[in-house]
Amino acid sequence: MARIGVFLCHCGSNIAGAVNIPEVAEAARKLPQVVYVEDNKFTCSDPGQASIQKAIAEHKLNRVVIGACSPRMHEPTFRRTVAGASLNPYLLEIANLREHCSWVHPDQVEEATSKAIDLVRRAVARVAWQEPLSPKHVGITRRALASKPP
Repeated sequence: MARIGVFLCHCGSNIAGAVNIPEVAEAARKLPQVVYVEDNKFTCSDPGQASIQKAIAEHKLNRVVIGACSPRMHEPTFRRTVAGASLNPYLLEIANLREHCSWVHPDQVEEATSKAIDLVRRAVARVAWQEPLSPKHVGITRRALASKPP
């Protein structure tokens, strides 16, 4: 059974300036299989990452959802963080609250918050069904790399 932890980031006021993070946290607490919810000023910071690792161990989390900035920016950081807590790094979903909510609805707190709740709900639903993956290493044929195209 999935034991999901949800970690929400204020990103200073970058996200929290347009999204009501405590309201998103309250909605996340009501989602199926969510056993832990936390919000931080800066989840990507060293203390934020340490908090994630501590919560994984203390609450026996086996799935993680991060509501923060773009996965393009911090996905490698969060994958390393969960792997550092002995959790498969592919049992992680990131809800992009910055670009998808606060940046597109900067003056519409209700709309940005509603959308953030929906994005987190979707990320929780996705991660609940994920299976652990492992990297696959494939050898290369150097001869193929050296050949010239016709």
